[in-house]
Amino acid sequence: MDLSLLLTLAVIHTVALISPGPDFAIMVKIATQQPRSTAIAAAVGISVAILAHTILSLTGVSLLIKSSHTLYLLVQIVGASYLAWMGFGALRAGIAILAKRKASARIHAGTQIETIGSAEVEGTAPVAAGLAGAMSCRQGFLTGLYTNLLNPKALVFFLTLFSALITPSVTTSTKIAAAILLLLLSVAWFGFVAVMLSKAQVQLKLQRLTPIIDAAIGVIFMSVALAIYANLLLTA
Repeated sequence: MDLSLLLTLAVIHTVALISPGPDFAIMVKIATQQPRSTAIAAAVGISVAILAHTILSLTGVSLLIKSSHTLYLLVQIVGASYLAWMGFGALRAGIAILAKRKASARIHAGTQIETIGSAEVEGTAPVAAGLAGAMSCRQGFLTGLYTNLLNPKALVFFLTLFSALITPSVTTSTKIAAAILLLLLSVAWFGFVAVMLSKAQVQLKLQRLTPIIDAAIGVIFMSVALAIYANLLLTA
């Protein structure tokens, strides 16, 4: 087993994990707005998708996809469309929360009974959860899974990483160890994010920032999607 190779993979993958991107963005959104169990499920979903990319790269399937113009084009279109849809949904949710809060503020400033107005103001804190709706663990898992699995940039990253480091001389045991290592690192990092951001105190402090978080995530996802579309048009 090549320990130096595994160490190199671990360092590169760790840097990639902590770098801002769609995976981290969706974890922030879910962990700050959903129950901890849902956030952990999302973390597992992302990690499983990373394992899938690892296996596809190690077995040569990713290279086959990348080599086929039609297949790779389809992967990019589907992936970019999913990211755009997720981004639009997040942006729309952020705008809806702001509109709801403004409506609550107008009611409070009007001629309503003081106790009713007070209740409306106090009720603006959990508005985000009410609008977004509680996600089940299954929904959290699938959201994390699809966010990473359908991201064409993730496919290219792992294909490039393994093409550069995994030579024909690398043993099967090292490849298996690499897949397990990347999976464990992914679970550890995203699990950490899920646990830390899903704390009640953290969620309470970030509730007022929910529309900003949603809007920022929407912009991130839609920007990535637009970049993929633009690249497709330029290379067509």
